[in-house]
Amino acid sequence: CSSSSPGKQQNTKQSHRLPEIHFILLFSRQGKLRLQKWYTTLPDKEKKKIVREIVQIVLARHQKTSSFVDWKDLKLVYKRYASLYFCCAIEDQDNELLTLEVVHRYVELLDRYFGNVCELDIIFNFEKAYFILDEFIIGGEVQDTSKRSAVKAIEDSDMLQETVEEYMNKPAF
Repeated sequence: CSSSSPGKQQNTKQSHRLPEIHFILLFSRQGKLRLQKWYTTLPDKEKKKIVREIVQIVLARHQKTSSFVDWKDLKLVYKRYASLYFCCAIEDQDNELLTLEVVHRYVELLDRYFGNVCELDIIFNFEKAYFILDEFIIGGEVQDTSKRSAVKAIEDSDMLQETVEEYMNKPAF
């Protein structure tokens, strides 16, 4: 017989669900935006304002402080990998640690594809970085946590692209 109330069980379940991501930003230590993915519809002017504000907030924070920031009615969760900051905006009640795991999984997928990903990989291969993100997160929700299936989809896409390029380069008779 359990003595916990149904409300408590619901809160426990709530904290273990995967986060609902509103947007993801990747930016350099110099504040240059390298990748942005929005799962919330906003005008471009508002997006630019938000990016400026968040980059300033994150870059102004000391390295030893928490990677979680209450921001407006959302929560920012960020982590720095080498020279890049990966920042997500999630619902206030979502689990920050699960969000950090989502960020880490994305970095692992990038590493697996690029072989120790760096800022230049994101700059010169941004289409692949977006593709990898889209294989992993759709509509702000994590779709598949399996690295193997995400990497397989990316490899399949690369093979298809190579096949199309070979076909297009063949001389017509």
